[in-house]
Amino acid sequence: MTYRDNFEKWLNDEFFDEETREELSNLTDEKEIEDRFYRDLEFGTGGLRGIMGAGTNRMNKYTIGKATQGLGTYLLDNYGVEACAKRGVVIGYDTRNNSKDFSEITANVLTGMGIKVYLHSEARPTPQLSFSVKFLNALAGVVITASHNPKEYNGYKIYDEYGCQLVPWQAKQVIQYVNAIEDYHTISFEGNNSLLEIVEVTDNFVS
Repeated sequence: MTYRDNFEKWLNDEFFDEETREELSNLTDEKEIEDRFYRDLEFGTGGLRGIMGAGTNRMNKYTIGKATQGLGTYLLDNYGVEACAKRGVVIGYDTRNNSKDFSEITANVLTGMGIKVYLHSEARPTPQLSFSVKFLNALAGVVITASHNPKEYNGYKIYDEYGCQLVPWQAKQVIQYVNAIEDYHTISFEGNNSLLEIVEVTDNFVS
């Protein structure tokens, strides 16, 4: 499909929320439309990083949902349903715009897939995410942060069960799962609160 096809799909498909479609309906610059839709936001070794906004080449609910479903499927295939439901994934986030919302979206997609989630109760520095993964014996971690990038950006980084960012061979496998998702309609954002636990690890981290 062309970037215009993708744009029209997001603009007119009611699967995409009203806020997203309204943002797109206000776009008048063709170059801006092209930049938002000429490709999918690339999932690289470190995860996702991009400008926030509506579009396939932006950080938003749907591109985060796609990355998360890819991660969840990878975990289920490699660790099994029982381990995913018991050990799960830790999610942390920083104080950047939308980071908390993006962390909750990530939690909803994972719990909706039957995967336990430990969600940090407040914004915390990235080293606490690494610590939390080991401390809680989780299978993986996700932190929502764009680090040093400008305020328009946000990011999505994945950590392994040792609290380390994915090395290339791990990232390659996750990327394959993410890229295999071609239809956003397959992503559920409903969540399962019985698999969600809000955690506070600060005291353990500093002691």
